[in-house]
Amino acid sequence: MSPLLPRVLVVVGRASGRKRRADVSLTTTPPARRTSHVHSGAHEYERQSRERSKTVTSYYSLSAIDSAAAKPSVRLTPATILYIGKCPDGSHILRSAQYLHKELPVRIAHRIVGFRSLPFIVGCNPAILAVHELYIRAFHILSEYPAISDVKSENGYANVLRKLLDDHKNVVTELAEGFRESRKYIQDELVKKFLDRTLTSRLGIRMLAEHHLALHEERPNHVGIINVSMKLKDVVEKWADFVRRIALHKYGRAPTVRLNGHINSVFPYIEVPLDYIFPELLKNAIRYFIDK
Repeated sequence: MSPLLPRVLVVVGRASGRKRRADVSLTTTPPARRTSHVHSGAHEYERQSRERSKTVTSYYSLSAIDSAAAKPSVRLTPATILYIGKCPDGSHILRSAQYLHKELPVRIAHRIVGFRSLPFIVGCNPAILAVHELYIRAFHILSEYPAISDVKSENGYANVLRKLLDDHKNVVTELAEGFRESRKYIQDELVKKFLDRTLTSRLGIRMLAEHHLALHEERPNHVGIINVSMKLKDVVEKWADFVRRIALHKYGRAPTVRLNGHINSVFPYIEVPLDYIFPELLKNAIRYFIDK
């Protein structure tokens, strides 16, 4: 994979479009039986209590986390992931799971150490503490998972990853809230350093987990999350259309977006980071144009 991306120029042009009406339909579902709800609620409360108790206990029993945090992370480049490719017998999925089984606890332990390095008053913020506990819980779930040696154990591991990805989907929002509440107790440079490391690590962990889960799917021109024939023009146009529709709904008008440059280039790349970057760039550009 070439480290250089083809150049695509995005130009925000004149405003056009009309207001669009959003139709909202409300659906209701019948309530479950009260006895069933209470019974399941009690089981859920008991499960959460056990997990939280384990999380708090593990905060003071740090030998496993310290041991994992002392290990170096084994990095895989996109090129390495791509050239490993797929095997007809599915053994590539098993190897991927075995790699993650060793690697994810190490990366998560590194982040737990980062949370411990925060000033005490900041680390006690409810939002930041909740994220810290999520990481400790994820560490124990992943590090205590049995060795992966066959398809059955790999399928169970994949289900664990899906659940953890869902549990951690609001981490960025919670961290932002916690540091906003704690900003008077902490220096800006320390916040920037902590968030840079945490969010970079989080993106890497999620990409590895999502890549493994995507290996189960048969998608044309894809190896996991790597699009082996990505056309940058298509990605930009997808998000430009999305942001224009938001602008039309909110402001009643939206500028046109014109592309220029190497718009027909096709190359292998991971789209996930671009799906974070392009919407923000285009929203800022269109908002600036409308305000101007």
